[in-house]
Amino acid sequence: MKVDPQQLMDDGYIILREVVPPELLAELRASYDTLIERQGGRSWLAGGRQPRLTTNHTVDAATANTIDFWLHENTLGVSRQLMRGPEAAVTEMWVMCSPTRDHGPAEWHRDFDSPNMAPLQGLQMDLLENGPAYVQWNIPLYDDNVLWLVPGSFRRPNTEEEDRQLRADPRQPLPGGIPVELKAGDGVVYINLNHHWGSNYGTKLRRTIHGGYRSIGGPLYPYNPQSCNWDLDRGMGFCRHLSPAARQTFEGWAERLAQERDLVEATLRTVLDRDAAAFRARLAELHPGAKGRIVCVILLSKLAKNIHTLHRPDVAGQPLEARARAIPANVPMCCFYDDLARRFSSTEAGALWQRFAELDDRLQADTMQEVPGRPERRSRYLYYAMPANLDVEEFIASWG
Repeated sequence: MKVDPQQLMDDGYIILREVVPPELLAELRASYDTLIERQGGRSWLAGGRQPRLTTNHTVDAATANTIDFWLHENTLGVSRQLMRGPEAAVTEMWVMCSPTRDHGPAEWHRDFDSPNMAPLQGLQMDLLENGPAYVQWNIPLYDDNVLWLVPGSFRRPNTEEEDRQLRADPRQPLPGGIPVELKAGDGVVYINLNHHWGSNYGTKLRRTIHGGYRSIGGPLYPYNPQSCNWDLDRGMGFCRHLSPAARQTFEGWAERLAQERDLVEATLRTVLDRDAAAFRARLAELHPGAKGRIVCVILLSKLAKNIHTLHRPDVAGQPLEARARAIPANVPMCCFYDDLARRFSSTEAGALWQRFAELDDRLQADTMQEVPGRPERRSRYLYYAMPANLDVEEFIASWG
């Protein structure tokens, strides 16, 4: 299946027909139903407005086709075409399900969190300059029009009209928003910085494969590196159920991701050592694109903050679930941060965070920043605009 990467960069999404070949559709439906029953069936489906099952936590040899599909030419192959890196690896492997009662619409949102990422303007600049490092997918096994999005919104800030609507009612259609009409087996691949919306979490039968792929070794460091965590959370036990070829693919990805974490550690240690020349060299390996490297530095600052938090005396000795809440992150993501934190002593973690303190101050405003339509996400971290004149050399100079 061939796609045009420019279409993704223009519109922020591509709709593809028969991503699931017709001959595979019934088998995938049956396997996901088996996994849902294994998870708890109807009682599990009653647990929220959008029940979401993590495939690799429940798979066995009889349902391994649910993992194999993530390696298909129509999913992995398309994702490789859309990202500029030499390799693309699957991140989350979920299926979104219908609840047992009507929950109505969710809120419009971008998959973006300024306290844990760079300001939106920085992420957009990096993406537009270097191409996407992450693409997200919805692939329904039954007809689905729940997802809406605003084409091209990943390229720009909110409009005044969008902000007014989000403040008034974030559960109503946004100006320019369109439903993504998908037949069973179709798919949409999209940039998740677009405005998008779960328009109705009702009881109509829904089994929609959902997750994404990130580049490895591409021009930019992904803004959500912690999302590729199947090699850390509960290990890779699911691979024993896969074919030798599929298992080899995941093992190869795990090796590349471990090498990337080694590079992240090495880069952070150059900051700890105040070695400017080594830092520039390691940063260029982590973010080969010459433009946008300051965004990578900001992402490194978020990693340093979480490493420091996980070493705090009131956090370090707690169970994994409590450490995850302290960051905050979910448990799988906390496994990623834990892996990095274990590489530094408490003293090193504190000193490392001090190297990033001035940059962190630059990333915060004097007043709380509003996230239109999401008041629970108010934060001092800059939501949209990057700090003026911030660059890599200024960060290096801040080490003193």
